[in-house]
Amino acid sequence: MIIIAGLGNPGAKYEKNRHNIGFMAADEIARRWRFGPEKAKFQSKIQDGEIEGEKVLLMKPQTFMNESGRAIGEAARFYKVPVDRIIIFHDEIDLAPGRFRMKKGGGAAGQNGIRSAIAHLGADFRRARMGVGHPGDPKLVHAHVLGDFAKADQPWLEAMLNACADALPFAIKGDDERYQGEVMRLAPAPKFSPRQAANGG
Repeated sequence: MIIIAGLGNPGAKYEKNRHNIGFMAADEIARRWRFGPEKAKFQSKIQDGEIEGEKVLLMKPQTFMNESGRAIGEAARFYKVPVDRIIIFHDEIDLAPGRFRMKKGGGAAGQNGIRSAIAHLGADFRRARMGVGHPGDPKLVHAHVLGDFAKADQPWLEAMLNACADALPFAIKGDDERYQGEVMRLAPAPKFSPRQAANGG
């Protein structure tokens, strides 16, 4: 089994936040690959599916971002899933809007959901880092990630979510480099700066 977790905060008020791009990716994966109905388990909304012959557990932890690792760790222990077969989709302020990078291991880089995942899983899970840009001032980061995507963001956001779902078989097979390349080929990043994106292009 492979666990794919999208990070975000539960509730309607957070639904369109930049911080919830991981939830958005999980929803698109479920739609694209016709996953089963959503159920409540492991302090998460989960869906079961199959991609390229592999069983996939799709998770959206409902613990709020800072405790995401608790939920993912619970599922991983229950199914005895090795840490390198866990892929976590999350927002990344150190990448420009629309940029996408795969990474295995490393630190949290200020992302509290990833920090929690490291605490509960160790560091060697795979991260699907979805760029949302930096507001330019560290004091503005909190408001930036908890703000909704701007209208100007919608074209690249939709393209990246679609690409993440469409190219997923490469990640399922363990070829993260090819997966990253395919996502960026299908959804090239926009040409405006992170500050422009934060302000609506």
